[in-house]
Amino acid sequence: MIDAYEDPGTPDRRGGWHYLWWLVRCQPGRSALGALIASVWMVLLAATPYLMAKAIDEGLEPGDLGMLTLWATALFLVGAFNAWLGIMRHRTMTRVRMDANFRTVKVVVGHAVRLGAALSRRAGAGEVVTIGVGDVQTIASALTVVGPGVGAVIAYLVVAGLLLSISPVIAAVVLLGMPVIVGLVGPFLTRLQGAETEYRERQGILTARIADLAGGLRVLNGLGGKGLFADAFRRDSQRLREQGYRVGAVTSWVQALGVGLPTLFLAVVTWLAARLAAQGHISIGELVSVYGYVAVLVGPVAFWVECGYMLSRGVVAARRVVRFLSLEPMADRGTRDAPAEPSVLHDPESGVRVLPGRLTALAGARPADAAEILDRLGRYAPSRATWGGVPLDEIRLPQVRERILVADHEAEVFAGTLREVLTPPRGARNCATSHSAPAPAPAARQSEAPPPAHLTQALHTAAAEDIVQALPDGLDSPVDANARNLSGGQRQRIRLARALAADPEVLLAIEPTSALDAHTEARVATRLREARRGRTTVVTTTSPLVLAHADTVIHLVDGQVAAIGTHHELLDGDPAYRALVARDTDAEEPVR
Repeated sequence: MIDAYEDPGTPDRRGGWHYLWWLVRCQPGRSALGALIASVWMVLLAATPYLMAKAIDEGLEPGDLGMLTLWATALFLVGAFNAWLGIMRHRTMTRVRMDANFRTVKVVVGHAVRLGAALSRRAGAGEVVTIGVGDVQTIASALTVVGPGVGAVIAYLVVAGLLLSISPVIAAVVLLGMPVIVGLVGPFLTRLQGAETEYRERQGILTARIADLAGGLRVLNGLGGKGLFADAFRRDSQRLREQGYRVGAVTSWVQALGVGLPTLFLAVVTWLAARLAAQGHISIGELVSVYGYVAVLVGPVAFWVECGYMLSRGVVAARRVVRFLSLEPMADRGTRDAPAEPSVLHDPESGVRVLPGRLTALAGARPADAAEILDRLGRYAPSRATWGGVPLDEIRLPQVRERILVADHEAEVFAGTLREVLTPPRGARNCATSHSAPAPAPAARQSEAPPPAHLTQALHTAAAEDIVQALPDGLDSPVDANARNLSGGQRQRIRLARALAADPEVLLAIEPTSALDAHTEARVATRLREARRGRTTVVTTTSPLVLAHADTVIHLVDGQVAAIGTHHELLDGDPAYRALVARDTDAEEPVR
């Protein structure tokens, strides 16, 4: 089984079937062992009716107690050995599935790390959660075909050979009948694959809605949008339920046919064998063995149907994983150096020009438009943006990341102490989050040195000192993943403080005060202007409390520059801007 620190290898991303075959090729020895054990186990199941026929024909019918004892002993030994093989088969196949599970997890997590900050911009949260919660297990279960699937084929051929030695007619019926049964189930598997694909897609959408609802319930309550969001969630969940019923209907037919058709076939073959025995063409022992052989064949056929069902679902899940793995991080094709001095950032798509050393605010009716502009200026999306006249895509990416920081108000927060959350690891000053080892015991925390000056200044600018004071161990208090143990306003201030502590040359902040009450927002706006004086800062906002402190306000309409000026100039000369700001002023007070 793959080690926690072992390289999982390079996955085959050409499709779902290729990915599943790659998982098999990653553990060839274990896969071959599983197939061998399963084959021997199933073949020995067929040995039971053979030995029973011998005991009847050579021991019981002629009354030879010695031969009866011999064959009965052989029957017992084969049964005991096969029981042990069954244990080993299950153990080996469990390891095959666990290797596939852990390998897929490592591949997905590793790729998510490579995508970095681009992950949330390239894949929805629902898709990632669905892969981690459901698809990984489904893919691992699909590898059952490696053991019982191969064993079913071998056992089928062996039993067919044994039946041929008894009666060519019965062997012909079995050889032709079993593929017909599998063929009847095939169309249902194709239909199941289509229904399962649609179900997985809708499940990802609904999972994303659940995550949004859990993360923004208090904000939705404050804005009066909980009912609207709940109605959308209810409609999506009803559609998912209906699709689940369709998947369940197809699945029930697959499972019913997988059990019912082999049983019906067993009855037909038994009737045929009984007629041959009555006519004297086969012995009583052979009649018993035919019944046993066909009963044994019910297992392989059921395995085929089950493997087809699992493979159908596994391919759907593997396609989702392959689609995720096909997302490429933004390639660093830059060969040029960044401007030596603070320079103008320009986004030709919107017309936004950010002058160095100034506090610039982007105000628009659609916050997503402003956020997209900052993504382009921060080189998180392909664009024609320039920095000091040099195309941003041509500048070496490490230099861009070192000097330009995009601070998203919904950026991830890893679990750890508050000090670890606020202090990026060395060599990653502009990282959005950090995750270190568990914090020391409270007694050790109290003896630690006070926070450095830049961290104290960042907390002050973000008006977050009260958060530190309210926590039992101050900066060394534990913070849950995504800071779930803090309120919405506290989380936003912590994220802003983290960005300020990184002290970037260019700070591009997306809605840094949207979850704050008016009093706190006014303090942050005033302090932010003073703390960042002489450095380039861009914020997206429609709050007049922040806009009033900006050196330059850029009014956006449909993602394009509509007007530029100070807050008061735009209030006087731009009616659309005045209406936008007035709407924000009339909005309900955000949560703390």
